[in-house]
Amino acid sequence: MRRQLLATAATSAALVVGTLAGATPAAAVPADKSQVLSGWTQTTATSYTTWAAARANQSAWSAYAFNWSTDYCSTSPDNPFGFPFQMSCARHDFGYRNYKEAGAFDANKARLDNALYADLKRVCAAYSGVKLTSCNATAWTYYQAVDKLGS
Repeated sequence: MRRQLLATAATSAALVVGTLAGATPAAAVPADKSQVLSGWTQTTATSYTTWAAARANQSAWSAYAFNWSTDYCSTSPDNPFGFPFQMSCARHDFGYRNYKEAGAFDANKARLDNALYADLKRVCAAYSGVKLTSCNATAWTYYQAVDKLGS
């Protein structure tokens, strides 16, 4: 009887280990993934800064299975007229790709586009005079493009 119990326990343990070993990565994704994603895609400077820190240390977030791929500003220049928009576009791509994968893109698109615009305006804040005006106008153009054409 004791031997039978041990054999049953060993079989059960083997099944659990086998099931866990064969589990898909999606099953292992932390439950707070949507909260983390939301926190990294807000319009605030803090949201941008925390996303940038995570991007620089992607391996620490590997359990979340985020899509970090980017084509930066797509078919638009990444640094138009010398304004460094590349990282703002990368965060925008991060939001688009991950919300699409989560099946929640439509509900979040406007906020993602607004976050891009806020990021671009923070880039522009480093300038003054005519350069500031030019940068802000370029940021507005980029925002309008994603607002109307982004998908």
